[in-house]
Amino acid sequence: MSASGGTKAIVAALCANFAIAVSKFTAAGFSGSSSMLAEGVHSLADAGNQALLLVGGQRAKRAADEEHPFGYGRERYIYAFIVAIVLFSVGGLFAVYEGVEKIRHPHEIEHWYWPVGVLIFAIIAEIISFRTAIKESNEVRGDQSWTQFVRTAKAPELPVVLLEDLGALVGLVLALGGVGLALATGDGVWDGVGTLCIGVLLVVIAIVLAIETKSLLLGEGAGRASLSRIREAAVDGENVTRVIHMKTLHLGPDELLVAAKIAVNHEDDAASIARAIDEAETRIRAAEPLARVIYLEPDIYRDDDGRPTEAPTGG
Repeated sequence: MSASGGTKAIVAALCANFAIAVSKFTAAGFSGSSSMLAEGVHSLADAGNQALLLVGGQRAKRAADEEHPFGYGRERYIYAFIVAIVLFSVGGLFAVYEGVEKIRHPHEIEHWYWPVGVLIFAIIAEIISFRTAIKESNEVRGDQSWTQFVRTAKAPELPVVLLEDLGALVGLVLALGGVGLALATGDGVWDGVGTLCIGVLLVVIAIVLAIETKSLLLGEGAGRASLSRIREAAVDGENVTRVIHMKTLHLGPDELLVAAKIAVNHEDDAASIARAIDEAETRIRAAEPLARVIYLEPDIYRDDDGRPTEAPTGG
């Protein structure tokens, strides 16, 4: 994910959610709608989440130091995980609580035009934000499905914004449905039902985000396409005959550590091997720009009988 693309999507979502939150709280105050109150808290939590993503992106840019020799790139994952917690607790659990209370103690919605007008405005604003996130995501997801993109993306910002915007749109439809049924039937219980559904939706989205971000925090390796490019680039067929084994780790969304044992010719001297390693590193960086930290260990590839062999190229 390009930094500019991710930032553009986050800023668009932040502006939309803040404006929507103000309008929802205003409508909730005039109408007494619990769906509006829950949606207002949801939008405020989303705006706070986008602010957290921006802070995480800035802090991740700090240069490596003695205490953190591999830099601070993974701090973006930490802030994305905090976003999932905030969405679960502030957004989801509050809406569930508010919905249950509204079902137990329903009351009629007053000044219906406030919640209806605000919901229509919010849906339009969220569609604009969602379109921005989709456009930026399309530039980096390639031929992946949306599910694959969310599950495999190494940069957490776009998947987070996508799921938040999707949840916001579905939540707005649920809120509009709850308010509409409450107005049509004169029974405020439907407002509470809509609120409860919003809460369950947010809890599910927060759990999905937490699971995916936890995997990034634990440390994920490069994807299959990146691994293939690195293996092919490391081998030149002359000085480096194969990759014996290799491990990779994302130090952050935009930085990849590569550690590999490579097979060299058993008759080569130290100078030739050092030159082969330097050339292999250059090829790897050209093939996979994210590979910024590379450790290559030369070795002699041996067959099953333990004899040195110049194996065919490959992994």
